Amino acid sequence: MHQHGHNDPNAKKLFELIKDVKIAMMTTVDTDGTLHSRPMHSQEADEHGDLWFFTQIQSPKITEVSRDSEVNLAYSDPSSQTYVSVSGKAEIVRDKAIIQEKWSEPLRAWFPKGVDDPQIALIRVHPMKGEYWDSPSSTMVHLYGYVKAAVTGQPPHPGDQAKVNLT
Repeated sequence: MHQHGHNDPNAKKLFELIKDVKIAMMTTVDTDGTLHSRPMHSQEADEHGDLWFFTQIQSPKITEVSRDSEVNLAYSDPSSQTYVSVSGKAEIVRDKAIIQEKWSEPLRAWFPKGVDDPQIALIRVHPMKGEYWDSPSSTMVHLYGYVKAAVTGQPPHPGDQAKVNLT
């Protein structure tokens, strides 16, 4: 299990940090081998730690994920100085029951026919590795760190940073 019951406190913290960040930049490998990123609305991680995203079945990212399942998700909340990167394997899901379970009414703007929209699909990302940077958002804390760095000659370390194995 990844999110719930994971023994690694860094993994728990990673999922806690992204819980309230609703937009992730999803990066896939384009058909020409270049990286392609786009903002995606992130659903809350499920009990296995998988991350879910609604999309149109005709979207280029469907082709990209079908060709190469390696993706990266970048979450950013500058107001709280929280940054998270998650890499994992993506798969396309068309299961009606799962679509119904994850559905929320605001999605109707993209899928006018609701859960029965023929264009609706989900991308499930199974996280493999992650990394986070979590700094205090206080300007005074940052200022203190920079002054301390100037005096000691050591670079500032204004928060937590960890690499997390999520497999």
